[in-house]
Amino acid sequence: MKNQTQNLKIIITGILILFIWACNPKPRTVDMKPPVAEKSPKELTIHDDTRVDNYLWMRLTDEQKNAEAVDKQTQKVLDYLNAENAYTNAVMNHTEAFQKKLFEEIIGRIKQDDESVPVKRNGYFYYTRYEKGNEYPLYCRKKGNLEAKEEIMLNVNLLAKGHDFFQVVGVNVSEDSKTLAYGVDTVSRRRYTIYFKNLETGELLADQISNTTGGVTWAHDNKTVFYSTKDPVTLRSDRINRYVLGSNSPVEVYYEKDETFGTFVSKTKSKKYLVIGSSQTLSTEYRILDASDPTGEFRIVQNREKDHEYHIVHYEDHFYIRTNKDGALNFKLMRTSINKLTKENWTDVIPHRNDVLLQGFEIFKDYLVVSERIKGLTNLRLISWDGSEDYFVDFGEETYLAWISANPEFDTDQLRYIYSSLTTPISTIDFNMVSKEKNLLKEEDVLGDFDKNNYVAKRLYATAEDGIEVPVSLVYKKGLKLDGSNPTMLYGYGSYGSSMEAYFSSVRLTLLDRGFVYAIAHIRGGSEMGRWWYENGKLLEKKNTFTDFNTCAEYLIEKQYTNPDHLFAMGGSAGGLLIGAILNMRPDLYKGVVASVPWVDVVTTMLDSSIPLTSSEYDEWGNPNEKEYYNYMMSYSPYDNVQDMDYPNILVTTGYWDSQVQYWEPAKWVAKLRDMKTDNNLLVFKINMEAGHGGVSGRFRRYKETALEYAFMLNLVGITE
Repeated sequence: MKNQTQNLKIIITGILILFIWACNPKPRTVDMKPPVAEKSPKELTIHDDTRVDNYLWMRLTDEQKNAEAVDKQTQKVLDYLNAENAYTNAVMNHTEAFQKKLFEEIIGRIKQDDESVPVKRNGYFYYTRYEKGNEYPLYCRKKGNLEAKEEIMLNVNLLAKGHDFFQVVGVNVSEDSKTLAYGVDTVSRRRYTIYFKNLETGELLADQISNTTGGVTWAHDNKTVFYSTKDPVTLRSDRINRYVLGSNSPVEVYYEKDETFGTFVSKTKSKKYLVIGSSQTLSTEYRILDASDPTGEFRIVQNREKDHEYHIVHYEDHFYIRTNKDGALNFKLMRTSINKLTKENWTDVIPHRNDVLLQGFEIFKDYLVVSERIKGLTNLRLISWDGSEDYFVDFGEETYLAWISANPEFDTDQLRYIYSSLTTPISTIDFNMVSKEKNLLKEEDVLGDFDKNNYVAKRLYATAEDGIEVPVSLVYKKGLKLDGSNPTMLYGYGSYGSSMEAYFSSVRLTLLDRGFVYAIAHIRGGSEMGRWWYENGKLLEKKNTFTDFNTCAEYLIEKQYTNPDHLFAMGGSAGGLLIGAILNMRPDLYKGVVASVPWVDVVTTMLDSSIPLTSSEYDEWGNPNEKEYYNYMMSYSPYDNVQDMDYPNILVTTGYWDSQVQYWEPAKWVAKLRDMKTDNNLLVFKINMEAGHGGVSGRFRRYKETALEYAFMLNLVGITE
């Protein structure tokens, strides 16, 4: 919190509630009355439809949250949030020792003195490492070879002292290897201040740039940087500035006036061009400038068009372009001369295919490497420029995740990629594109008695009401009996075309080793089965996301993996929308749910363009200022569809400083659920008063919330140790 008086009031309120509870001890199922939020009806009318929102008063502005003096409304909100935290602490108090055990178990599997695989750039090997007992990384490098003396560029543990939240992003060294730039956020609102450090002297330069997205792009002169800033209200990245070190005078070079677009700046792998990009859900636009001419004029590659997305990569005399031009739903690869940039000059390299999603690509001197999604799984395809070879890397597992890693060099036979599966820890591999030999550089260490051979991973398919087969990836410990009694956690997301991958997590072992099945529902709204999978789970087809998830739940019950008394659902952010929707549709399917930073007040948020992300996401959800979209969104919005009925056990988590899903959305939802639900099941709400959308900072502290989530589920099925 921002002020000691405010902190003191919160602490005292919490102590009083806990004192009252302690003086009236209860058995394990604590009969403590949950907080009752005040109702202050507010009528919201549009399209001749009036909604009544009883809890709109919970919304605070940034000014109120940051003010030195706490006003009456702010204090009222803080008192309510603190009461919810105290209630959660009270009703979960009997699991406190268990939570501590789970936390220690989770972090006990993580190697504390770990480091990343080095990446070579400009004659240095760069890597990050962690030291035992510390929460934050050290950014390091060695010159020439890995036996050279280590240079610690940045020790984030030292910088973070005295801060409850501390995050470093955008670590980037100038082309002459002498100056380091990095962004810092100490609030968790994702508004970063950029700092610069002289790596030869260790001196922190006087230059500071506030209200940015956190990173810079260096020009070739090693003193000019480009960066994007944020609108202070909506947090939209709205402009690109140029800044010369020591000048204290940023110059605006581009302003993105379209409120549905955000803008960013980068540099091509070739280092030849600076690139300004503008993007929204369904459209992109790029501008380029020779990096040796930072004061020059950027020129447009291809003007933005509705429903046209493209991405550019420079190599020699051409730009290679991933694009959905000419109705290429799953994208295709094209190229054009650096002197003829507009799309009428683009020619096919890899044409569009209806059954293959072109996800991305990497260019080398002798090979083109393409990331393609086929039947829900990512494949890495290697094509030699001379046409003599065209083959896929063999991964050998039924369900997995693979992606192209950092490959800064063109003239090399080595492709670096990352591989993981539900049973295989995240692995960094160098693949020789000529000999096809794999060199495992590192497999994530899992401390303790972990053996991947003790677990089973499967890929199943559940059939939705419209006949569509929905993939389900799951993992469990060997020896599982399909008798319908296994506790199961079903995870989902299903938005923005983001695919939920079948990757390994040592944290998950805490559930698996206690008999849980962990399942991922690859529902529509992601891109697992191609771009059409995304298109079929957005806008006026959004409900497919929710019904797919419930279909997967029914399938796991039908196949005797679990039953409704042992099945849990989990999702966060837009996945929290999923959890809220499935609760209203089929509460009978689940023993309990966990909704993390959930986006649940869909209509109110999408009608308010001052809220971060709103106007830029009309192409994802629809614009409720249009009646058709308003009516459809009203039909599934979790907050607007809370009913007088029984709900399962519910745990909701949020961060007070969240800039993406504001804390008041889950707060209002919880208050309305408490008022209307007809059951006696648990409804607990945990608010981290120092965190934002990504939770607390640091490497280990975040797992305290994971321990709470796991204890919540385990306790409900009678597992207490």
